[in-house]
Amino acid sequence: MNKVTIVGSGNWGSVAAKLIASNTLKLSSFHDEVRMWVFEETLPTGEKLTEVINQTNENVKYLPGVKLGKNVVADPDLESAVKDANMLVFVTPHQFMEGICKRVAGKIRTDAEGISLVKGMEVKKEGPCMISTLISNQLGINCSVLMGANIANEIAMEKFSEATVGYSQNKEAAEKWVQLFNTPYFNVTSVQDVEGVEMCGTLKNIVAVAAGFVDGLEMGNNTKAAIMRIGLKEMIAFSRLLFPSVKDSTFFESCGVADLITTCMGGRNRKVAEAYAKNGGKRSFEELEAEILRGQKLQGVLTAKEVYEVLTARGWVELFPLFRAVYEISTGVQPPSAIVEFSNNKPSSHHRQSML
Repeated sequence: MNKVTIVGSGNWGSVAAKLIASNTLKLSSFHDEVRMWVFEETLPTGEKLTEVINQTNENVKYLPGVKLGKNVVADPDLESAVKDANMLVFVTPHQFMEGICKRVAGKIRTDAEGISLVKGMEVKKEGPCMISTLISNQLGINCSVLMGANIANEIAMEKFSEATVGYSQNKEAAEKWVQLFNTPYFNVTSVQDVEGVEMCGTLKNIVAVAAGFVDGLEMGNNTKAAIMRIGLKEMIAFSRLLFPSVKDSTFFESCGVADLITTCMGGRNRKVAEAYAKNGGKRSFEELEAEILRGQKLQGVLTAKEVYEVLTARGWVELFPLFRAVYEISTGVQPPSAIVEFSNNKPSSHHRQSML
């Protein structure tokens, strides 16, 4: 019998719990109970978040009004939440993943499989490390990824959506993940390209920040489409430079162009970047994140910084004018209007053509 634990309980983590919990009840090879590790918080009422989730069957802070399923059990103790599970679903902001892995290393089942729904990368002196690789290395387990055009609240309302499981070797494990996530309103397929799927999920947040700047400056749909196209081109080029094995076809899966579109149209990165541009860059991203997202985390600005570190270290900055512009605008070096000025930068577009 497979036993599932979800490590994380924010907006997307809670939706993942709802999807999975509906399937574990139907599938005979899975234990009904789904554990969800919750970072304990005290609510304004003075109650503990985990207790309220277990009493009301909903995450009142991050996904209010949506029942998760009676078989979801919130657990504030990370080690107790993971110890019996052989299927671990990781879904937290990427900056917390390394600390979580250190805490559970050596405390999980040896036959466990992991899947990461985390968008982002760790950048160390040795170079960039994808979150699935971090999980594999620190925990000694095989780790797949799930990415797609997935704005969590829409899936919670059971509006039709798709996602892509990326796996490296183990097709059987990938099929189990597809079974666990797939529902009539959430259509999941798998591809053998873990790096490609994960790079899409990571890099599209940078492009969404650029799209938000365009919206905040009221530049219109043509400009936004141009930014998305250039962004997709840079996503492909950067992914290929880091991982030559990445497949072209992956960018046409849900995790690629579809996720890019939905994130640039909706999505929290777009929203906060729009507010940043409207305020002429006078209010910091930290301040806007706290005000607009109420406890959710922004990934795009952090990812832009991480990617810029890689570009600088490897001498690739000139090849990625859009990624560079997002980094420079979000750190206050350039005004938001610089988002369209880079495209007149002929030498770099010439280099980019030759790379692609």
